Amino acid sequence: MMDMQMSSAMSNMPAPSSPPMSMMSMDSMATMTFHTSIHDPLYSAAWTPHSASAYAGTCIFLIVLGALWRGSLALKAIMERRWLDAALRRRYVVVAGKPREAERVSQESDGKPVVLLTERGVEEEVRVVRSKARPVMPWRWSVDLPRALLVVLVSGLGYLLMLAIMTFNVGYFLSVLGGIFLGELMAGRYTQMEEH
Repeated sequence: MMDMQMSSAMSNMPAPSSPPMSMMSMDSMATMTFHTSIHDPLYSAAWTPHSASAYAGTCIFLIVLGALWRGSLALKAIMERRWLDAALRRRYVVVAGKPREAERVSQESDGKPVVLLTERGVEEEVRVVRSKARPVMPWRWSVDLPRALLVVLVSGLGYLLMLAIMTFNVGYFLSVLGGIFLGELMAGRYTQMEEH
């Protein structure tokens, strides 16, 4: 009894406004699977290749974009190492009021100036400040602003590559992979320490 009431209620409902799945065009279905069309837009309708050479140019652009993305990761790794080196060099501080070891030795000897070699080379009026744990580097405009800009660049390039892949165009997909391969081949050795 309940089934009959339900089926009569369903028959009185208005038809859905969108066409059923079987009536959808094959073009809209084709974009949901990998395909080899050379007329797929990239990023906007204005960037739609209309010839094989335009499609090849778009694929070359994606190769370059993939290589730039991988190169920007290498640039970030290089900059991180430079910023860490600069921070570690800042750990040498002048100790006020403490006589240098060379002065103490020269006072004990004939009064001749003495140059004392230590493990850091020629002794200076500095001490190495050390901490037991790896500290978080202090916030600096000269480091953190370029770091943030590099992260935005890496992320933006990555999202552009992702959008190209989401077209499900086989040529675009292979171009992105080829660009990442090329970028890794050229700059991968710079990111090796950063990733481990």
